[in-house]
Amino acid sequence: MQRRQFLRFGALFATLGPISFGLQAHHSQIVPVTYSREEWRQRLTRSQFKILRDEGTERPFSSSLNNEKRQGVYHCAGCDLALFKSENKYDSGTGWPSFHTAITGHIETKPDKSLFYTRTEYHCARCGGHQGHVFDDGPKPTGLRWCNNGLALRFKPANP
Repeated sequence: MQRRQFLRFGALFATLGPISFGLQAHHSQIVPVTYSREEWRQRLTRSQFKILRDEGTERPFSSSLNNEKRQGVYHCAGCDLALFKSENKYDSGTGWPSFHTAITGHIETKPDKSLFYTRTEYHCARCGGHQGHVFDDGPKPTGLRWCNNGLALRFKPANP
């Protein structure tokens, strides 16, 4: 391959952006955090590991974050990336913390075909930790319901 062809080829790929291997990236300036499965097991509780690394789901109405009303920010329990602001939280009645808006660029999505229909699953953009599913039955202004596992989040109050 001649140098000129190589440079054109490289320029083409640079304009395409990062390849997400099945996850739809909404923002590309997040520096990924990666650990081995064993390192994740050491960093997380058994329940958090099941949710964040094995895409599990906690029982509905089991999270103390359902009743959290203070101002603050909800972070990924795996890597501490801010995912949701408290002003975007609402009571969906589903038993899981729900938000109508995620922090732009901090979430990645992919199709989930594990049930009899396709849902949209979302993960933390930094560590890939499973958070929950997003549905189109939420309130205004977005009409979305980001339905999150409480154990996958860490709440940081604005005024501790």
